[in-house]
Amino acid sequence: MKKYDVTGIGNALVDIEFKVKDQFFIDNQVEKGLMTLVDEDRQNSLMQVINTEEAKKQCGGSAANTVIAVSQFGGKSYYSCKVANDELGKFFVADMKEAGVDNNLNPEKLEEGITGKCLVMVTEDAERTMNTFLGITQTYSIADVNESAIKDSKYLYIEGYLVTSENGKAAMRHAKKLAEDNGVKVAMTFSDPAMVKYFKEAFDDVIGHSVDMLFANEEEAMLYTGKDNLKEAREELKKVAKHFVITQGKNGAMIYDGDTFIDIEPYPTTAIDSNGAGDMFAGAFMYGITNGHSYASSGKLASMASSKIVSQFGPRLKWHEAKDILSKLNP
Repeated sequence: MKKYDVTGIGNALVDIEFKVKDQFFIDNQVEKGLMTLVDEDRQNSLMQVINTEEAKKQCGGSAANTVIAVSQFGGKSYYSCKVANDELGKFFVADMKEAGVDNNLNPEKLEEGITGKCLVMVTEDAERTMNTFLGITQTYSIADVNESAIKDSKYLYIEGYLVTSENGKAAMRHAKKLAEDNGVKVAMTFSDPAMVKYFKEAFDDVIGHSVDMLFANEEEAMLYTGKDNLKEAREELKKVAKHFVITQGKNGAMIYDGDTFIDIEPYPTTAIDSNGAGDMFAGAFMYGITNGHSYASSGKLASMASSKIVSQFGPRLKWHEAKDILSKLNP
C-alpha cells in the first residue's frame, strides 16, 4: 500500500483573484486569456489599480490546486514546492495544512526571499487572465523534490509551468525518472497554451518516450501536435502518452484509456469564473483513478467537479461541496 495517491511538484503561488472589465486589459496593456510571467514591479503596479479589498486570496499554483482537489475528495496527497519566509509564505503553509495536503515546507526553515503570487483577473465572460510573479518558486530545483514521497505514491503529477526555468525543467526530469525507476506512474499537465507555444522542445525533453497520463485542453493538444483539428491531434498524442485527457470546456472532455476514446458529457452550469477548472478536472480525475473508479466514472466525477468550479468565484471547492459531488456519483 502506498502512503499517497498523488504527489505533485510545481509552483507555489498565492492566488489573488479579482473581477475586472475588459477595459482594464486595454488600460493596463494586459493580454487577455493567457498566463503571463511578469516582474515584481509590474505586478505591484497592477495591484495599485485594483480593488484588493474585494480580492480572494488562497494558496495556489496549478498542481497545488490539483493535489488539494485530490485531498478534498478523500484522497491522500503530497506537494513538493517552495515558498519564502514572508507573510504570504506562511499563509501558503497554513492554507495547505488546512487543505489536508502533506508537503515539504517547514515553517521554521523557510528561505529568505519573496513568495510568488498570481494575479487572477476574471472577466464577465468567465475567462481568466493571469499575471504571475514567480518569486522564490522560480528557484525550485532538484533539491526541493521529496524523493521518499514520490516513491511512496501511486502517481507523480508534474506541473507544466515548471518548464520555464532550467532548474525547474531539471527537477521535472529528475522526478519523472525517480518515479519510473520505482514503479510510480507519471502524470503531467501542459498547464497553459502559452507554455506549449513557447516551450514545446522543453516538454519534448521532459516527456521523453512517454508519460502514463497527460492532461491538455483542446488548444494545448493542437499546439503541441501541430494539428489543426482534434481528431488528428488525439492520434498524435498516443505517441507520447499511454493515457490522456483532453478537456473541451462547455463540451465536456475526451479521455483515452489506452484502448478506446471515452466522451465525457458536460454538466449544465452557468460559468462565471474558469480559473482552476482544468486543475480541478485533473484533481478529481486523479482521485478517481487512484481510488478504484473506472476512467469513465473518474471522468464523470471530474466533469461534475469542474462544472461546479466554473459556477463560482475561485479555483477550489468547499469541503461539503466535494462530498456532495461524490454522493451524486455514488448515490
